[in-house]
Amino acid sequence: MSVLRPFDKLPALNTAVLLLVGSDEGLQRKLAEAMLREKKSFKISIHLSTSLPLPAERDHLRPRIDLIVFMIDIKSKYSLKNIEDSLAYVDANFFLGKVCFLVTGVGRVNCCSVEMNAIWKLGDTYCSPVLFCELELEGVRNATAQRLLRMLQICAGHVPGVSALFFSTLMKKSADD
Repeated sequence: MSVLRPFDKLPALNTAVLLLVGSDEGLQRKLAEAMLREKKSFKISIHLSTSLPLPAERDHLRPRIDLIVFMIDIKSKYSLKNIEDSLAYVDANFFLGKVCFLVTGVGRVNCCSVEMNAIWKLGDTYCSPVLFCELELEGVRNATAQRLLRMLQICAGHVPGVSALFFSTLMKKSADD
């Protein structure tokens, strides 16, 4: 079992790598397909995982990961627990702008099993942005794919003058005065 580290491998030229971690493989695939259909100026590679750690025996073949998106299904307490357990296998340096939490199923508030405070606390604890969406709707899925592609482009260093750390601070929730 190995911990994912953000800078242990060299980046590839004009390429970005995204890791989607979540218990709903169907939604992961739909989101990945939407991202691959979008027009982009760089090559992307999307890897799917239900949980971390990733298998250590394939570590030498694994490319450098530029952004990790943890997908939490608001209808499943197991989904949140799975993500909380997986976070132990991520190096602290990833939380300097290379991680975000994507909360799905927000269109069905009456079916919520996960407390919103738990999700906000997760984002605050790990200094990472929290995005809310309903991936079942194609329009929202495409908008989310575009947003994640832009984040990935920044995290991979393909946007001059903008670092992942700076971008992450712009996305943070501002505290009420």
